[in-house]
Amino acid sequence: MVGKNCFAIASDRRLGVQLQTVATDFQRVFKIHGKLYIGLSGLATDAQTLYQRLAFKHKLYQLREERDMKPETFASLVSALLYEKRFGPYFCQPIIAGLGEKDQPFICTMDCIGAKELAKDFVVSGTASESLYGACESMYKPDMEPEELFETISQALLSSVDRDCLSGWGGYVLIVTPTEVQERVLKGRMD
Repeated sequence: MVGKNCFAIASDRRLGVQLQTVATDFQRVFKIHGKLYIGLSGLATDAQTLYQRLAFKHKLYQLREERDMKPETFASLVSALLYEKRFGPYFCQPIIAGLGEKDQPFICTMDCIGAKELAKDFVVSGTASESLYGACESMYKPDMEPEELFETISQALLSSVDRDCLSGWGGYVLIVTPTEVQERVLKGRMD
């Protein structure tokens, strides 16, 4: 979700195999650099493998270019990497969020073969995406400050995962501004 010169990225903490819960503290949001994060919903092993490949490619880019990758460039890299594996895809739906030039927030999501969907307000993915769309549409407003953005994304996440039996066990929220990154853990439904 996008705010005024900031963005928030959030996920639930449940790792499960259909209705069986395997872990209750699973990490789905990964740092690429200080102003760029990726959220990977889907198959846990594919998410970890995809993150490792993306971190490797970003390190190579840093060595060659001597700068961090822009969010738009990183989104194209993720899209190309996913499309490269289109016949045996990674079962992941990435969400890319970052601060670009002049600290303008950038968000996008894509399907498992890399088709990008850009947005100016919010993007969602995962098992609770239908209820997330409804909650985000009703709660989002443009140009929110970081604290209001945190409250909005937290309420949208918690109200949505309460309607989905395959999500839950709290939430993890990152608020990224040009000067700082705030990480917060939410308590939620524990069944």
